[in-house]
Amino acid sequence: MDAMRLIVASRRALAHGAGVPELMTEVWQAQALAQAIGSRLAVSGPPELRGEALGLTELAGRGCGVLDTPDLDPGTLRAAQLTELDDARLTLLSLGGLLGEVGIALVGMASAAADEATYWQCMEAIDAADESRDRVLEMLRKLAAREEVHDG
Repeated sequence: MDAMRLIVASRRALAHGAGVPELMTEVWQAQALAQAIGSRLAVSGPPELRGEALGLTELAGRGCGVLDTPDLDPGTLRAAQLTELDDARLTLLSLGGLLGEVGIALVGMASAAADEATYWQCMEAIDAADESRDRVLEMLRKLAAREEVHDG
């Protein structure tokens, strides 16, 4: 499935998450999708993005690692459905938006956390989402610089 469709599905699911367990699952799904997109860009993306894409893969993996792994059927894991990444710029713009929404959802969950473990899990996931988003923004900057060179 195309990366853009998966990002849209993740954004929709995150927006409609009802309780903490559902939101945590959607945050995990979004980080796993960011990891898959980073991997795809590292292998077959523009050469100037490969280092940042590897960094995104590592950071998003850390974002998954700090959260409890949800019990998902293999067919519902969005990251595993990634087959196409046609437009790196558009994908990264949308992924950056998704990661921003993940951070907002995590802040809300941390603020309402009933226990200290959930609070700290959210705080670590916020850091990972924020750093992942920084990598996405850096890749967008590099794409813009590349376009300036080609246009100039």
